[in-house]
Amino acid sequence: MNGRGHETVLREEAVAALNIRPDGIYVDATFGRGGHARAILAQLGPAGRLLALDRDPQAVAAAGQQLGDETRFAIVRRPFSMIGATIQERGWHRQVNGILFDLGVSSPQLDEPARGFSFRQEGPLDMRMDPERGESAADWLARADEAEIADVLHLLGEERYARRIARAIVRSRDEAPITTTTQLAALVARAVPTRERSKDPATRTFQAIRLHVNRELDEVRAALPQALDALAPGGRLVVISFHSLEDRIVKQFMRREEKGPELPPDLPVRAAEIHARLKVIGKALRPGDAETRRNPRARSAVLRVAEATGVGHA
Repeated sequence: MNGRGHETVLREEAVAALNIRPDGIYVDATFGRGGHARAILAQLGPAGRLLALDRDPQAVAAAGQQLGDETRFAIVRRPFSMIGATIQERGWHRQVNGILFDLGVSSPQLDEPARGFSFRQEGPLDMRMDPERGESAADWLARADEAEIADVLHLLGEERYARRIARAIVRSRDEAPITTTTQLAALVARAVPTRERSKDPATRTFQAIRLHVNRELDEVRAALPQALDALAPGGRLVVISFHSLEDRIVKQFMRREEKGPELPPDLPVRAAEIHARLKVIGKALRPGDAETRRNPRARSAVLRVAEATGVGHA
């Protein structure tokens, strides 16, 4: 799709990092609206294959509309925490040449009020990436106790006023259910005594609740080892993160797999390197000034790349 709201972040950089072979097998673990997928397909030959995953039914429907006639492409409606099983079902275990994760919420999800992700527009307080499964944000806020809400806001939103906001939520819901995005945003604005420059006071609260409702950090922790297991020797793992907590998980995973396992202290230091399953490629990349001016949502993006060494493969 075109337009600022649906612009693919770091498209050229991510696809270049995959180091695409025309006859290779690739996985787009987060189809979204297909910007990265279309760029990958443009570099694949007739023998190449691209598998995509997305848990959002609207994303899967968009894939069917865009690429329904593309024989080299298939999409599965699943969370990317099921990437290992999905690849196994196709008989591609340890044959995949590249896997791309573009983490976080997509622009179409943010831009559609009915999805409930944005505090800028009136909509039901949902926030689920798959609106047919799991607990909505409104349902969670209706049942969680004050301490749980505060912990989520503090840990996932790094919100300094987490306890104050949690207390206001509990008081407000005792009078009437919190069911819309604007209700919650107004409540947070009243509860927060100071303002961050150029940031709506509800930003951190909405981010934290979205991460919690969708179990996004758990999804990342579960998916990365599965992705590594699926890669062929020399296969690339490419991850775009938009949140510092996500990026920390990715960075630590890549460094840990590059360092290799902890070995007895009497072995030479280089012995661990023999067991390293990943090699980090280059430094973390961020969007340039031109991209962030064109698409302000890109400003927090971080791209990390690593290559499978083949160690541990049968």
